[in-house]
Amino acid sequence: MKGCFFVGAEHEPKFEVREMTFGPLGPHDILVNNKACGICGTDVHIYHGEKGSAEVTPPVVLGHEFAGVVAKVGEEVTSFKPGDHVAMDPNMYCGQCVPCRVGKKQECEHLFALGVNVNGGFAEYAVCPETQCFKVREDISFDEAAMAEPLACVIHGIDQAQIRPGQVVLVIGGGTIGLMMVQMARICGASTVILSEPVKMRRKIGMEVGADATIDPIHEDVPQKIWEICGRKGADVVIECVGKPFAVEQAFKAAGFAATILLFSVPGVDATVPLPLFDVYKKELKIVGSMINPDTHQRAVDLINSGRLQLKKLITHTYDLEHMDEAIHMQMSAESIKVVVHP
Repeated sequence: MKGCFFVGAEHEPKFEVREMTFGPLGPHDILVNNKACGICGTDVHIYHGEKGSAEVTPPVVLGHEFAGVVAKVGEEVTSFKPGDHVAMDPNMYCGQCVPCRVGKKQECEHLFALGVNVNGGFAEYAVCPETQCFKVREDISFDEAAMAEPLACVIHGIDQAQIRPGQVVLVIGGGTIGLMMVQMARICGASTVILSEPVKMRRKIGMEVGADATIDPIHEDVPQKIWEICGRKGADVVIECVGKPFAVEQAFKAAGFAATILLFSVPGVDATVPLPLFDVYKKELKIVGSMINPDTHQRAVDLINSGRLQLKKLITHTYDLEHMDEAIHMQMSAESIKVVVHP
């Protein structure tokens, strides 16, 4: 049984493939034969020595967007059996701190996650608590099933944005998350979904998965293009999926009257932008954030099982465990959308 261990940002190479052994399963644990694991922006942050969603202590097997087949179950597991196809929710909470007790467990003071601070999906096998496993239809590909975790985060963001039927939605950024947001905005009933993305390939795929129009923000004026596309001075909902200050500034400029701006992406810890206070006042803007996937993983799996989303088109590259460094760098490249590792 092999696992690709992250040994620290200061090391070169930063990953080592090692043999793994597993002791007896706990009564509520499941041994999963991992089949696919997506690379997330959090993995890229950790690769560069930045903070993940929870504390990272190398050596550890990263990878929190993963799916596979149940290989073995603990003696008290009743909901799963060997052979079941599953997708994992990596995020676990203490249930005792104030955020957990007031219904905001995504802010748990003791949050820990599979593939962040305990071994996860960049390995042939992983031990997962029964509570973190969700059944996936057997005719769904493992690559698609591995998209459940980012989709669950997107669903929480969509809940925060509160898109209403007939609204104009602008999505800034055509990576994996942005292209999921485009599809979810359509499902929520948006009359017009616009994607702002400088990379031509991503704009093309954006149109294929449901955008009504695209904007090249490098060569086109975003507010002017929104007017040309739908005859409105700004979008009703703007969803920022880039994580850079320039994208946040673009979001404020593109927001219409009484608009909601969802700042979804993970920015640098010290990132700031000048806040256009008069615009917030005059336009009555609503600014919301979104943190991981509290209680949305089942909804994500149900959507994947329904076949209503186009996820295969978002997966542009695949790698094995021996080429993890290359996979991480490809995920950072404009050539990719979603990179998936096949353990």
